[in-house]
Amino acid sequence: MNEANDKDTSRDMARDRTDWAEDRTVLANERTFGGWMRTGLASVGIGLALQAVFKATEPTWAAKTVASAFIIVGILIFHAAWRNSCRTIKRLSAHSTEPVSGDRFSIIAALMAVASGGVAVVLWLT
Repeated sequence: MNEANDKDTSRDMARDRTDWAEDRTVLANERTFGGWMRTGLASVGIGLALQAVFKATEPTWAAKTVASAFIIVGILIFHAAWRNSCRTIKRLSAHSTEPVSGDRFSIIAALMAVASGGVAVVLWLT
């Protein structure tokens, strides 16, 4: 009888450890999304910095093109962050933690992409 209780306790502990590991993975996914978003913002920032540094360069379209390339890379990074985070969140199920919804990932990534696109438009209008 004692041996059966030990096996049940071991199984319960193993199940708990598996649930906690999945919760840690959910939270790691959110941190990874944040890291990707920071990287995308850095790319947009580099584009703006290049435009500011080389604004007086002739022809002006050359500096704007390079700056736009970095902004486009930033937008692509936002898209990749959204796609990967949503894909991961669908595969996992949280147990003790409440994960960020895929909708929230979508809203954040879309806002960042639209704002970065706006930056590119302003860049070409000035």
